[in-house]
Amino acid sequence: MRSSGQRACRPAYRGLRLLPGPQSAWDTRAPAPTYRGALGPKAQSSRELFTPPLYKQRYQFVKDLVEKYKPKKVADLGCADCRLLWMLKFCSCIEVLAGLDISASVMEEKMHTLSPLPFDYLQPSERSLTVTLHHGSVAHKDPCMLGFDLVTCIELIEHLEESELKKFPEVVFGFMAPSMVVISTPNSEFNPLLPGVVLNRHPDHKFEWNQAQFQSWALEAARCYDYSVEFTGVGHPPKGMENVGFCTQIGVFVRKYPRSGGSVQYEKPTEAVYKTVFKAVYPSLKDEKYLQNAVVSEVIFTAQNIKHHLMSKHEECDDDPERKSEFQPSVSSFSDYLGKLVVDKAMEPFVNGNEVCIPLAAIFSFPKVNQLCGTFEKLCKLIAGKVTLSSDGSAVVFNTEHETEED
Repeated sequence: MRSSGQRACRPAYRGLRLLPGPQSAWDTRAPAPTYRGALGPKAQSSRELFTPPLYKQRYQFVKDLVEKYKPKKVADLGCADCRLLWMLKFCSCIEVLAGLDISASVMEEKMHTLSPLPFDYLQPSERSLTVTLHHGSVAHKDPCMLGFDLVTCIELIEHLEESELKKFPEVVFGFMAPSMVVISTPNSEFNPLLPGVVLNRHPDHKFEWNQAQFQSWALEAARCYDYSVEFTGVGHPPKGMENVGFCTQIGVFVRKYPRSGGSVQYEKPTEAVYKTVFKAVYPSLKDEKYLQNAVVSEVIFTAQNIKHHLMSKHEECDDDPERKSEFQPSVSSFSDYLGKLVVDKAMEPFVNGNEVCIPLAAIFSFPKVNQLCGTFEKLCKLIAGKVTLSSDGSAVVFNTEHETEED
């Protein structure tokens, strides 16, 4: 557990210049406004300076980190219009996504993009995924933000008032204490290269740091809360001007030591302070209801395919009634259909009058069914009462008489 002296540690703010501005609102992580008049004789917009646009590069940087380190729980502070969360919901490793923003209205405009689509119900994922949006300030502690593997703060800190910025390290690094934190912020040294930028890139920015200022702040925060930090960025400068650094500077913080459960309980507030404005639980095969639907659909699909294969062989004997009555598919032909799977007599489908019987043992041998169920016993349990079975429950049964009448 960190000592009380460490918890009280506050980063120094040497060289920090806070500018007057409106109340902090984390709703400005959209693409920068169009600026013209710099970088050459022809006017260019800020979007034209970078390909892909800078905001997309920031999001892609986070996505690449997620794909590399496979965090299960990710929180985006200052999530604004939820674009980063929307991108991250497609990362198969993530099981919990949370967003926090001071502006509920901005989140509410786009939060529908985080809801499950019809396709998600038709083909549930093997993973579970819960997406939650919270309304609140990053200067306040709330237990709903504990236990995350990765916390992202993309273009956030420059929107914080001085009082909020002073509390920020203790809340994020001291209280939340995720395994990894990603913080991005504008690099003021790049501003002279941006068309139309005189002081700051956005009127709500309370400050914009140069490389030395950001690194000094980040190193002090890392020292206080037992993190290491590495610096990088997105938005490369023009050739020959590499000394100005990236347009967006990024600090990647990694916690040095595992955090014990005891310290989490010790610092846990007694009351929640954030308001939940959205929650979506995606359909998952970990939920037996969705698993059963998937298994039943796959069993019927597989059995239908086997039946069609069997009946096509059966119809080849139509010109010889005696041969047809004695017809049974050979083990070898059925094995070929199964893709060279090893089968035995108990797995052979057969025709019994107007009924086609497909043994469950044969269906279970198909990789997709096997993967979904795991065991033959679970297959039998999941399809019980959902699929027509033989009297002994060993085979799926189709009645061909009704199909002939329909034809």
